[in-house]
Amino acid sequence: MAGRASPQARPRGRHSLRSRAFADELVRDAGVVPGALVLDLGAGGGAISRALLDAGAQVRAVELDPALLRQLRGRFGGNPCIEIVEADATAMPLPTQPFSVVANLPFAAGTAILRRLLGDPRVPLTQLDAIVEWGVATKRTAIWPSTVLGCTWGAWYELQLVRRVPRACFVPPPSVDAAVLRAARRADPLVPPGEAREYVALLRRAFAAQAPLDRVLPRPLVRRVALELGFAPHAKARDLDARQWARLYDALTPATSRRRAAAPRRRRGSRR
Repeated sequence: MAGRASPQARPRGRHSLRSRAFADELVRDAGVVPGALVLDLGAGGGAISRALLDAGAQVRAVELDPALLRQLRGRFGGNPCIEIVEADATAMPLPTQPFSVVANLPFAAGTAILRRLLGDPRVPLTQLDAIVEWGVATKRTAIWPSTVLGCTWGAWYELQLVRRVPRACFVPPPSVDAAVLRAARRADPLVPPGEAREYVALLRRAFAAQAPLDRVLPRPLVRRVALELGFAPHAKARDLDARQWARLYDALTPATSRRRAAAPRRRRGSRR
């Protein structure tokens, strides 16, 4: 079995891949190229890390559990192409150079890790292929109803549910099926990364209101954009997808306001 750990060593929500061939297929489908920096978060016994090494990647295997760290070091110690890191994937410093992620995320921390990776467009993540709970993958890739996280991440990444992963693929089997969730960075972001804070604030305001958009935002503007994009002016926040939200944000944020927000602030007492 690939990467099997003892029951005593297995953290909450940890389900190891049963098949080495599946790990190879996951890495192949992710399009990993030789020399690329790839993170295996929640590396466990190293099934995906080994497949990444076989593909020629520079691997950073991240694990928090001491017993699993010992397995990783015993298996890969001395290999210059892999760095084994003891860290919490929800809080660890991320690389400053472009990187990708191929991982079987611990179910209990899956959403928290995704928030860490996808929530800030300044993080130089190029692509993520992660095994997560089926419900997490379907919710974040759903066209309708949309969510704050789906519309946030969708502004900078193409989100895709790649495949179902039956519970029989894991040891021990989880209570639910899983899926491979892919997030590929958009060549042209829907919202400028420098405006992430303002964009997310708009989403949170609209979704929290749970009211028709033309009651939450300026009615004439909502009606004009609704006519252009083909949604009802009385639609709620969940009825718009990431592209529609990006267009609505663009209409609400004039270029003059953006230039003013981007301009460096003068110190008090400074002279012109």
